Amino acid sequence: MGVYSSVPPGANLPTHARDLVRMHEAVIGGGSPRVRPRPLVSRSWSRALSLGLAADGMNTRGSVPLDEVGRRRRASPLRHVIDDLGQVLGAKSDTANMLLVVTDADGVILWRVGSSAIRRRADTLGFVEGADWTEARVGTNAIGTALAEAAPVELLAGEHFEQGQHPWYCTASPVHDPRTGELLGVIDVSGPALTLHPAIGALVETGRRLAESELWRHHQQGLDRLRKAAEPVVAGTGGPALLVDDDGWVAHAAGIVPGQRIAAPAEGQVLAVPGLGACLPERLAEGWLVRPADTARQVRLDLELGHAPVLRMLAGETGWVRTVTPRHAEILVHLRTAGPAGLSAEALSRALYGDAEHLVTVRAEVSRLRRMLGAIVDTRPYRLATGVSLSVHKG
Repeated sequence: MGVYSSVPPGANLPTHARDLVRMHEAVIGGGSPRVRPRPLVSRSWSRALSLGLAADGMNTRGSVPLDEVGRRRRASPLRHVIDDLGQVLGAKSDTANMLLVVTDADGVILWRVGSSAIRRRADTLGFVEGADWTEARVGTNAIGTALAEAAPVELLAGEHFEQGQHPWYCTASPVHDPRTGELLGVIDVSGPALTLHPAIGALVETGRRLAESELWRHHQQGLDRLRKAAEPVVAGTGGPALLVDDDGWVAHAAGIVPGQRIAAPAEGQVLAVPGLGACLPERLAEGWLVRPADTARQVRLDLELGHAPVLRMLAGETGWVRTVTPRHAEILVHLRTAGPAGLSAEALSRALYGDAEHLVTVRAEVSRLRRMLGAIVDTRPYRLATGVSLSVHKG
């Protein structure tokens, strides 16, 4: 049934679903159930209880306005794959009782695909577009718990914290940006509890893999289009240069062997690019042409520690000053100390948190730092890129 199945091998589905409902009644009521909650469920129920959520019935739903749903849809890379995901669901012979839901990284429902009958049933739960489906709002559920656990989750009947969700199963998996590892949202398939099938988990995982592979293909196609469109301009450029998209992903390089990405360009804003030094990006019809602003190829950075750390690029009149978070400043200090050998995600987790259990948080923090600084911070292992020097002092 899959590594995160809610039904033990060989168990009878209706019997197990009834046992889970009785388990919920016993545990929430302070009794001793015949069936113990799975560790995943126990952790989630503890979080829900600590938040003061009610287990009997439904908690107050939170939502964003429909115009905000539209804005989030337009901003979500998952908009490129929603039709493909709908087709994966539609490939099932019986879809009347299956609802495909896609959320953003905040757990806000952006899309629902399913029959009108199953959507009406979901409406009664507040399981609608714009709803906040995190644990903090609706307790233990596959979407919110997948976000909290950073892992695929399947829940059945009484494993849901809210009694109102007991007639349902839900199976969810987080989706990440294949370029950066950044969390983009969650894919979920839900339906009446007694219609749960062993193939549902595999279906959701297929959807996740499809989404991530299609996002990568879409990314590569965008770089190919940019490369072809800017070919005449690049061909006439003398000296080292990069052709990048709006997010700083490199479509073409001349006279330099760059990483896959630099910081996102902006009009009139100097970029620090390892191997090129201080660069002033030039807007093209599509993408950006990035060339050195002077002959210096080194990137010299100065980090001033304090309540609001400040990072400076030292390049005469073309430098820049940016405020960074204390956590990002701490990461930069650890990378400077590590030197060219760098740090693995586990080592950086230990340096920041004292253990190796915060890998998801570490990767997210480095991803945000690289979005701002681009190839200045290299990966595998994490380190300052060749040609980058960092001095550190207290403000």
